[in-house]
Amino acid sequence: MRLPGLLFAFLAALLLGAAAPAGQLYSVDSAGSNLSAKVGFFGIGSKSAGFPSVSGSVRLDRERPQDIALDVTIDARTLTAPDKLTLNRLKGEKFFWVEKYPSVRFVGREMALTTATSGTVKGDLTARGVTRPVTLAVKFDRPPGELKPGDPVTLTGETQINRYDFGMKSYGLIVGKWVNIQLKARMVPQA
Repeated sequence: MRLPGLLFAFLAALLLGAAAPAGQLYSVDSAGSNLSAKVGFFGIGSKSAGFPSVSGSVRLDRERPQDIALDVTIDARTLTAPDKLTLNRLKGEKFFWVEKYPSVRFVGREMALTTATSGTVKGDLTARGVTRPVTLAVKFDRPPGELKPGDPVTLTGETQINRYDFGMKSYGLIVGKWVNIQLKARMVPQA
């Protein structure tokens, strides 16, 4: 190979390497992850739903945790509720409409740590084909800046959304509009 060819190959390798995202890539361990949602009911109580099927990936750079790439998908078809009537309503057209929109997705792109293990992740939540910005308050079970390659980590997160923003406006006199969401994502490193 001639010198210009070697120089081109070297520069191409440098550019490709620089374009690749830094940090450890994690898979969300479905068996150790879940999401729950709670909404006010009749103004005196609440109803809860569980979403046991959580999957996705997270790219986390311990040197630059603010550059997080969090992509979590929840299979809405697997949602659970305390009774059959609530379950059928939640899966139906007036709420999650799982036949048409089988998944809910959160994509986080920016993290600000306020302590070594907690902070916020800003991103977008998509449900029923509607995408809105959401800020997730997060906690890690160990400081992201101290993770070693191959270390698993668990992230918990909380947020509150207005269900009306996602087209879920039914039963307004009975069901509250604010939904409290809690996420637990156990993340295992990919090779």
